[in-house]
Parts: sequence; structure tokens; C-alpha cells
Amino acid sequence: MKSGTKINEGAPRYIFLAVNAVVLGLIGFCCLAPMWHVFCCSISDPSALARSGGFHLLPIAPYSFDGYKAVFGYRNILIGYTNTLFYVVFGVALNLLLTIPCAYVLSRKRFLPANGFMLFMAFTMIFSGGLIPTYLVFVKLGLIDTRLAILLCTAFNAFNMVILRTSFLSIPVALEESALLDGANDLQILVRIVLPLSKASVAVITLFVAVGIWNSWFTSAIYLMDRGKWPIQLFLREVLINNSQKSLEAGVKASAESLQTLVKYAITIVATLPILCVYPFVQRYFVKGVMIGSIKG
Repeated sequence: MKSGTKINEGAPRYIFLAVNAVVLGLIGFCCLAPMWHVFCCSISDPSALARSGGFHLLPIAPYSFDGYKAVFGYRNILIGYTNTLFYVVFGVALNLLLTIPCAYVLSRKRFLPANGFMLFMAFTMIFSGGLIPTYLVFVKLGLIDTRLAILLCTAFNAFNMVILRTSFLSIPVALEESALLDGANDLQILVRIVLPLSKASVAVITLFVAVGIWNSWFTSAIYLMDRGKWPIQLFLREVLINNSQKSLEAGVKASAESLQTLVKYAITIVATLPILCVYPFVQRYFVKGVMIGSIKG
């Protein structure tokens, strides 16, 4: 009877695991399928691709890399990559430099005005100055068509600060009190105790900011006029939306229409793949970081 009971109790669990695996597999397929479709189209025969439609699980033979040749022959791709890397590296550094100290100060109970400042931060998450007032401020400061304008637009995010503050609040107060008794100041407590215990949250914030800057194009379109300062997403938009096929300088033997179709797929892969490669390295921190604040007690 006992063995039969165990079998009966285990059957629903196995059914749940099977259904869970199928559902998660379908969700994963829905997430990966569009990118796989774009990749297959980017190396397909341009003429056959123009005649066919629908979703492609496999590239259409004969395979063609003319799209990638055209993309990498486009001189502004290197400019866009260089600018995007600049904005990502310095934008993330500036964001963390401002967000981490702010979250630390507001997470300390001995900082009495913390609740008032938190209300102020929460207000900025609901209401903002708007695009036109912000643009006029940047004009007055002389920041239009400068890289600093892009960095300042991503310098601070109240939501990220709240996540870090919640993480810092989960650290036992006894650790801070012990450090204070040993003569440590707030900077030493932050660097030597708080940050090492909050690696997951810092990694999640870093990922959020980096992905946001990498995918951003609207801010650059508003504040940048010089093409030499454009990020890669603006050049991607130029190719995909404005159809600036005339700017492609690679000598590839293909019809203009067919090449244009391949270029749209190829440049999407080229612009998206680098940031996708970052996810596997921060996945373990991401899973832990997103759970911050979900369990109390």
C-alpha cells in the first residue's frame, strides 16, 4: 500500500513537470524563432527568398552571404559599433556611479530623511519633465550634438535605484554595526561589505542599463546631428526604415532589390548578436537578482 501511495503521489508531480517542460519549451521557441528566422533569411538565396514567404526554419539554398558582405562593407557600421560601445561602457559606469551610492544612503536607517527622498524618487517614476523641456535645458547647457547628452540621459534610473536599495536592505544590520565598531566609514562599508554581498543585484542593474543603452536610438535621434556620433541602432534604423541602400559601398553582385532584402536581415543579426552573447555570462546573477524583495521574513 505504501509503495502504491508513493506512485499515486508522484504521478501528478511528473505530469506537472512534463506539462511545465512543454509550456516552457513553447515559450522558448516563440522567443528564439524570430531570431532564427532572421538568421536563416540572412544567408538564403536572395531571389528564392523574394519569391517565398512565411517562416523559414532552414536557409534557402544556394546559401548567400552577400548581405553580410554588404553590411560589413558599409563604412558606418564600424562607426556605429564604436559609438555604441562608448555609450554602453561609459553609460553603465556613470549609471552605477550615481545609483549605487544613492541606493546605499537611502537604505541606511540612520539617514533620517530617507523616506522623504524615496517619495521624491517615486514621484519621478510617475511624472517627468517631458521631451521638449528636457531638450530646451540641453540647448541652454550647450549639450546638443554632444556625447555627454546621451550619457546624461541614461545616468540615473529611479527603478534601478529601488532594486539596489531593496538588495542593500536585505543585508543584516549587524554587519554594518560590527564594521562601525571596528572604525570603518560608510565608503569602506559600501565597498567591502555591501557590494560583495549584492553582486547579483548589481549584475542585473548592469545588464538592464547595458541593454537599454545598446537598443536605444530615439535619444540619439533627438540630440545628435553628427553622423559620426550615431550609435549602431540609428544606422540600423536608417537601413531598415529609410531604405538607404545607396549608402552601401560593397561591390556585391546581386540585384539591388534582392540585396536590400538580405541587408535588412543581416544588419539585424549584426546589431543584435553582441548583446545576446552577454546574457549567458550574467544568467546566474540575473536569476538571483530578479528575486530580490520577492520573499519576506
